[in-house]
Amino acid sequence: MKKLLIICLILGSISSTIAQKNINDYKYVIVPYKYDFVNEKDKYQLNSLSQFLFNKYGFEAIMEDADFPEDLIRNRCLALRSDVIKESGMFTTKLKVQLKDCNGDVIYTTKVGASREKQYKVAYNIAIREAFMDFETVNYKYQPNEAILAKAIVDSGEDSKEELQKLKEEINTLKQKQAEVKEIPEKKAAAEEKIEPKMKAVKEVNQVAKKEASEINILYAQKIENGYQLVDKTPKVVMIMLETNLENVFLVKNENAIVYKEDSFWYLSKNDGKQATVKTLNIKF
Repeated sequence: MKKLLIICLILGSISSTIAQKNINDYKYVIVPYKYDFVNEKDKYQLNSLSQFLFNKYGFEAIMEDADFPEDLIRNRCLALRSDVIKESGMFTTKLKVQLKDCNGDVIYTTKVGASREKQYKVAYNIAIREAFMDFETVNYKYQPNEAILAKAIVDSGEDSKEELQKLKEEINTLKQKQAEVKEIPEKKAAAEEKIEPKMKAVKEVNQVAKKEASEINILYAQKIENGYQLVDKTPKVVMIMLETNLENVFLVKNENAIVYKEDSFWYLSKNDGKQATVKTLNIKF
């Protein structure tokens, strides 16, 4: 029994370490504006409370219906999507917080917070605060992950893409050389001096690409009767979206297409009779 207990403790420690490392790879946390166990947006201010608590424990939390930062618009994998899950209990309210990546894989789940209060507003508030206390031991601090950063969409042209790829390859080569001499401080310092200007160059290329893509692709939603019209910076009306009975789903006027929202991002789905296409839209309401 003692051996089994020791093994369980070791595995638990390893699991906790891995989870913490994974959490640190992500720059943002997206908080939904409604949880499945309630029937209204921000019911009992649970979603606002979640955003507050994430920020309290060091995360950068964003409500899913808010304006996203440019880097998150271009790379949704920079963010974890949060959820609060209600577990069954006869006389106890039980809630736990779960974080998933852009592929829907669970990255972290807190312990269950519980309350025996009879009023839902009080019980939910106590339970969710208790569940969030699990993040006190996580010590979250964002640490950029190259694999996640590489998922960003770059629309700056083939020349910039080739230059960016070339710079990344050079950085990887320098990092390999750095690893070979990491036990020799003098050589390690020299390798870092070579890497720094290359990293700066990559950052500058990314900034140019983001600026160009942002200026070109932003569409501004203007309210009209029965929907919205989307205009570019000209301003020119690009399309008209007509309301439907479904939340965050619009028909595109005079086109065989719809605009819909999924995982906090807007998409345009078209079908010209030959093939169906889906395109990401950057819409500002």
